Amino acid sequence: MTARSYSGISATERAVPFVSWWSRMWSRNAPGYLFLLPWFLGFFGLTLGPILTSLYLSFTDFDLLTPPEWTGAANYVRIFTADPKFAQSMRVTLSFVLFSVPLKLAFALGVALLLNRGMRGLPIYRAVFYLPSLLGASVAIAVLWRQLFAGDGVVNEFLLMFGIEGPSWISNPRFSLWTLIALAIWQFGSPMIIFLAGLRQIPTDMYEAASLDGASKWRMFWKITLPLLTPVIFFNAIIQTIEGFKSFTPAFIISGGTGNPINSTLFYTLYLYQEAFSFFRMGYASALAWILLIIVALFTGFSFLTSKYWVHYDN
Repeated sequence: MTARSYSGISATERAVPFVSWWSRMWSRNAPGYLFLLPWFLGFFGLTLGPILTSLYLSFTDFDLLTPPEWTGAANYVRIFTADPKFAQSMRVTLSFVLFSVPLKLAFALGVALLLNRGMRGLPIYRAVFYLPSLLGASVAIAVLWRQLFAGDGVVNEFLLMFGIEGPSWISNPRFSLWTLIALAIWQFGSPMIIFLAGLRQIPTDMYEAASLDGASKWRMFWKITLPLLTPVIFFNAIIQTIEGFKSFTPAFIISGGTGNPINSTLFYTLYLYQEAFSFFRMGYASALAWILLIIVALFTGFSFLTSKYWVHYDN
């Protein structure tokens, strides 16, 4: 005798409508999933798979030549208790982010305000200002930057015209990091375009009403432009901060992959690269990568939690 449920309908009978519903849904959505198949393969094979693998390797001793050996939390303990280069690379990276991101955003906003005044040839200026963002992270631009700030580079040749003998910017630990910050600021095109789009969304009648009330340009900037632009500022700040933590190519090229002079340009990503591909400590490098991921996630979460106090999404 077939088992019956409390309603008198067997489990097999209840399953039939579900199977029929699933069959209809699959036949209806199968073409869509088929088109998404390349993305699924890429996501699981090239993104999720390596992420989970690196998480496992962060708890192992792995040198690419021998099988991974499980060591538990030894890599993380060493990072926080017995690795001075970790602390140095973190200080350099935090200093870079702390100075480069606000200066880049301020410069990008200033240029966007100038372009928003409706000058002639706006598309040309917009393209010219955006160009450094396309080229700034490339090896060629990093090499050019190294030549500009070398001891006998273009910058010092220009200063000599005024009788000023400049230092070797990239080999002096007092100035080397600032050359990288200057390069980051020079790549202001991307946030500038976003700021310009945000400025175009602010209603002009608000400025007209404020002008009739006798408000100055400076007061309109603080009371109208900035409050209505805070969602764009928030977005740019998040993106540029993440990019700052990920910055690698300029420091690698300008320092020759060493982070010198005396580790003043040892970015966190450069130190991670050294551990992975110079010393082949893949397990240790994986632990460093996960710490960086956690730091970026904590910063992003904190930014979203505090955004409700200063980001305005209404008029």
